[in-house]
Amino acid sequence: MTPSKTPPVRDLPVSADALVHGGYDAAGLYSPTFEKESCGFGLIANLDDAPSHWLVRTAIESLNRLTHRGAVAADGKTGDGCGLLLKKPDRFLRAVATEAGISLGQRYAAGIAFLSPFDDAAQRAKAMLEANLSRESLVVAGWRPVPIDPSVCGAEALRTLPRMEMVFVTNVDDVDEASFNRRLFLARRRTEKALEQKDPAFYMPSLSASTLVYKGMVMPQYLPEFFPDLADERMESSVAVFHQRFSTNTLPQWRLSHPYRFLAHNGEINTISGNRNWAVARGPLFRSPLLPDLSDVQPLVSLSGSASQTLDNML
Repeated sequence: MTPSKTPPVRDLPVSADALVHGGYDAAGLYSPTFEKESCGFGLIANLDDAPSHWLVRTAIESLNRLTHRGAVAADGKTGDGCGLLLKKPDRFLRAVATEAGISLGQRYAAGIAFLSPFDDAAQRAKAMLEANLSRESLVVAGWRPVPIDPSVCGAEALRTLPRMEMVFVTNVDDVDEASFNRRLFLARRRTEKALEQKDPAFYMPSLSASTLVYKGMVMPQYLPEFFPDLADERMESSVAVFHQRFSTNTLPQWRLSHPYRFLAHNGEINTISGNRNWAVARGPLFRSPLLPDLSDVQPLVSLSGSASQTLDNML
C-alpha cells in the first residue's frame, strides 16, 4: 500500500538559496518541489480558418471566466499570469508595421521581447538577437514598442515589469514557413543561452512566422487593457489558446506568466526532474539534417522554469 502523504507546511520561512536550488531550508520543512499545478486553459477556433476579431474577443471573455483557476496576490491585481497564443494576426501586424515605418515582405515573422528596463541592457539584448538572426540569414525589419497600460498592474507585478517591444523579421532566402521557423528557433535559443546569466529580464514570449503570444502578470479581465493591441478591431485571428496560470511549482514571474509557445496544458506533471534529466541525457542523440546546429542550443528544455514550460520546450 502507498503511505498517505502529509500535506506540506507552506507558511514557514524559506531562504533564497532554498528557493533557487529547490532544496530543503534549514528553517523549516518546506521545499518548492512539493508544489503542483492547477491552471486553466481553453481553445477556440474558426473552423473555416477565417480570422476575426470576434474570436480574439471571445477568447479573452472565456479567459476571464477562468479566474477561479488562477492565483491572485495580496494586492488583488497581480495574477500569476495569463495569456493568449494566437495564430499570426496578419492584418494587424502589417498595419502596425506600416504605422511604425517598417516594411514587410510577403513572408515575415513577428515576436514580442521582454527586455530590461535599463537602456544599456535592453540594447545589448536586442543587438544579440539581431546578430543571431543575421547568422541565420534573417533580417530585423524593425522594432515597435508594445503599447501597455501599467495602471492595471498590481504592486507585485509592477516591481518586475519588463520593457516590451515587438520585433519584425524578414526572410532573405525566402524559405518556406517551416524552415523560417527553424531558423527563428535557433536564433532565439542562442540568444537565450548567451544572456541567461547576464540579463535576467530578457525573454521572448514568442518569435515565429506562424504565431504570436501576448501574456502578463495581470488578471484576465485586464489583459485587453494592459495590451491595447488586443482591443484593436484589426487584431484578428482564427485560432486562440487561452491560459490562466496557477504558479504552484515556481514563483510567479513575467516570463512564466503563460509559459507556452506551442501548446497549452493543465494538470500535474509528475517526475519533473526525471523528465528534464532524460531530455538532457538524450540531447546528444537529437540529430536532424533540418537542424544541423542543434548542439548549439542544448539543453532544449528549461531546467528551472515551470513543468509546463519544459513540456512546451520539448515539443
